[in-house]
Amino acid sequence: MNKERRLWLLFSLVLASSFAVLGYFGFKIYQEAPPMPDKIVATNGTVIFTAEEIKDGQNVWQSIGGQEVGSVWGHGAYTAPDWTADWLHREAVFMLDQSARATYKTGFENLNDEQKASLQIRFKKEIRKNTYSTNDKTITISNERVAAIAELSNYYSKLFMNDPQFSELRGHYAIPQNSIKDPERMRKLNAFFFWATWATVTERPGSAVSYTHNWPADDLVGNVATKELLAWSGVSIILLLFFIGVMVFYHVRSGEDEHTEAPAKDPLLKQGITPSMLAVKKYLWVVALLIVLQVVMGVITAHYGVEGDGFYGLKLGNIIPYAVTRTWHTQLAIFWIATAWLATGLYIAPAVTGKDPKFQVLGVNFLFFALLIIVVGSMIGQWMGVMQKLNLIDNFWFGHQGYEYVDLGRFWQIFLLTGLFIWLALMVRPLLPIFKKKAEEKNLIIMFLVSCAAIAMFYGAGLMWGRQTNLAIAEYWRWWVVHLWVEGFFEVFATVVIAFLFVRLGLLKTKTATLNVLLSTIVFMSGGIIGTFHHLYFTGTPTAVMALGASFSALEVVPLVLIGYEAFHNYQLSKSSTWMIDYKWPIYFMIAVAFWNFLGAGIFGFIINPPIALYYVQGLNTTPLHGHTALFGVYGMLGIGLLLFVLRSIYRNQAWNEKLLSFTFWSLNIGLLLMAVLSLLPVGVWQAIASIEHGMWYARSAEFMQQPEMVTLKWLRAIGDTIFGLGCLTLCWFVLKLIFGKKQTGETVDKPVAALVEE
Repeated sequence: MNKERRLWLLFSLVLASSFAVLGYFGFKIYQEAPPMPDKIVATNGTVIFTAEEIKDGQNVWQSIGGQEVGSVWGHGAYTAPDWTADWLHREAVFMLDQSARATYKTGFENLNDEQKASLQIRFKKEIRKNTYSTNDKTITISNERVAAIAELSNYYSKLFMNDPQFSELRGHYAIPQNSIKDPERMRKLNAFFFWATWATVTERPGSAVSYTHNWPADDLVGNVATKELLAWSGVSIILLLFFIGVMVFYHVRSGEDEHTEAPAKDPLLKQGITPSMLAVKKYLWVVALLIVLQVVMGVITAHYGVEGDGFYGLKLGNIIPYAVTRTWHTQLAIFWIATAWLATGLYIAPAVTGKDPKFQVLGVNFLFFALLIIVVGSMIGQWMGVMQKLNLIDNFWFGHQGYEYVDLGRFWQIFLLTGLFIWLALMVRPLLPIFKKKAEEKNLIIMFLVSCAAIAMFYGAGLMWGRQTNLAIAEYWRWWVVHLWVEGFFEVFATVVIAFLFVRLGLLKTKTATLNVLLSTIVFMSGGIIGTFHHLYFTGTPTAVMALGASFSALEVVPLVLIGYEAFHNYQLSKSSTWMIDYKWPIYFMIAVAFWNFLGAGIFGFIINPPIALYYVQGLNTTPLHGHTALFGVYGMLGIGLLLFVLRSIYRNQAWNEKLLSFTFWSLNIGLLLMAVLSLLPVGVWQAIASIEHGMWYARSAEFMQQPEMVTLKWLRAIGDTIFGLGCLTLCWFVLKLIFGKKQTGETVDKPVAALVEE
């Protein structure tokens, strides 16, 4: 059995075993999710909330933006509080104060330490006790807790509706007045907040930890870090160090890649450009425009963090509130990055044979307009949902689903999934002739199609939850999309595409590229698939999920320790021949990908991955630190690199504006770095210290986040944002000028081969 076949077998085994584990524990999550009671009753039998009210409340929360307005169980936005941490602490303070007044005739804060301790012991026993009855599916709560619900319901109603006394606080949280207009909707939202909070403090049957593994930390209710958190954090670090050693040993033992002499001339000059390949140009200028729009939404969103509902004095929050701008900011990032990658695939597939199958151009054009409809339609629907112009059912289908990165309504999800399968068909059809002959590129093409098929199919995980699915189960499937689809199979696709481009340029031998792609994919998927669980430590999952997530997510970082070699290797390729100067900037963006893979995905990712770290920092600015530097730093830079590769191939005789591209490259990278180190990192570290000392509720509170020094750190982000934004504008200008400029009318060096007709 040759090496290639062994790697294919190992690849199959990794996929089969990893998804078996993911599926098995997904089944356990279904079984052990925090129960949804038929009703919540007081000790005297009075019904406080029903299951329907809690489920509708979850839909109300989704309709106003869901995870784009604060967070629940630590997942979501960062300007407003985590509502479960906030409710839990306020409930504890209220109940302890009421107990102190009943027992000692004074407030809780006026008691001595012994008196406080005695009340806390009694309070913890009450609030942590699991009173859910499996027989009649009822949660029974004390009269004291009923009073706390009434108090907090009144507080949140004033906050989310229109009480003028809460105007300043609404501004700090970037929540518009009358975010919820209907008192009945507000009552249902409070029902959902209570149930979600109940799960954070109520102990699992037969266990001393809550359904969310004692998250969020709060000493008042007995939510403290467990020994399992510490133990599995230690295991993850040990595994990381061990497998780094293995990886380095393997790399040293395997030696350098086989050297390939660079061709005397650019091989792509001999490659014909088919009509469908030329049709990809429209995708590229749309990508450039979407980048600018995404950055504009990011600037507005970041500014809301210091001015609430305003943008330099303009009351923009009344028209497009924070929940909308943040939704569009995150969703547009996925859209433009995915579009850049999909366009690269549409360009590469016909390039292999140099011919278009019948109706390929029609398919490329149809997909383009379908994607435009999805982008525009979903954004309009999300605005209508947040502005409370849709009922709860219509909001689910056409408005805002409330789950970060998969906010678009179910109709738009189905539409997008259909578009991805159309894209898959457009990938497969031009490549079918390859399988009729024993071409050297066959195995590389198979891997390319496997990654394309995975991109199409795994987005379907976003259809696995319903309108009123238990939040723990919805989170399980959401991370299939965010982690496996975005971070997983797009990563494989990118690895294959980069290898394929270097093969087409004659800089890598096909066999070497195929072996490297297979090995890289095996290493990444070994940790990446089961590593999905590191997002689910505190979302109502069993302890085993934490153990697996901690262990396998550490393995995701292992290949990144050698990322410097990848960067140096790409740099060497850029110097391998004089004609390679034409590909300088695409390759420089690949080098930037390697840097951000190490810093953003590696260092900033791992500092929040161990369970004990995430216990204190989940939902703090350490998460967007990782998110920005990994999503844009890795996938965004790669998308730009691929875009430039395609443009270089289409406009082969066009002299590029080197100064403009140099400014773009350094502005994007320096701006992103300054955004991270001047603002996101120090804010996140300061919040982490506050979370460890006082609890998550305090680290996300207006009291803490509106300190003058903290506001200054938020403003410092404007430095990096401005530099970064200028880079995005110059990139857009470069692309549009190249495509629509007078001299850029689709000329290529070889006119005859560029005019291949469809067969």
